Parts: sequence; C-alpha cells; structure tokens
Amino acid sequence: MSKICAVCGKKPSFGRNVSHSNRVTSRKFLPNIQPVKARINGKVTKAKVCTKCMKAGKVERVY
Repeated sequence: MSKICAVCGKKPSFGRNVSHSNRVTSRKFLPNIQPVKARINGKVTKAKVCTKCMKAGKVERVY
C-alpha cells in the first residue's frame, strides 16, 4: 500500500533517530493514511487519504 495522500500529496519523509550516546540511525516518518470511500468529481471512489485532510473537511466521505 503506497503511503501517499490522494488529496494533499503528503508522503513519507526521512530523518534520523539519535540515541542518548549520540549514535545515529535512519528512520522514516509515515503519514497516517486511511482507505476511505469518497466523492471525487461527482463519483464515489476508494481513495487513500491522510487523517489531517479528513479532519479538515477536504474530503466528502460516503458511508
């Protein structure tokens, strides 16, 4: 499952874990992507949308 929001285009970003002893390892920050049924361009389709877009009302969900 790709971790890209269909509305805002948010995708994974990369960073580093830094321990107390200052050892560094790479890590990935994943957006909270959820599959939803939404009305897009007048049609009901399944889309992968981040929770921030859902809370902001950028997506009209269909139940």
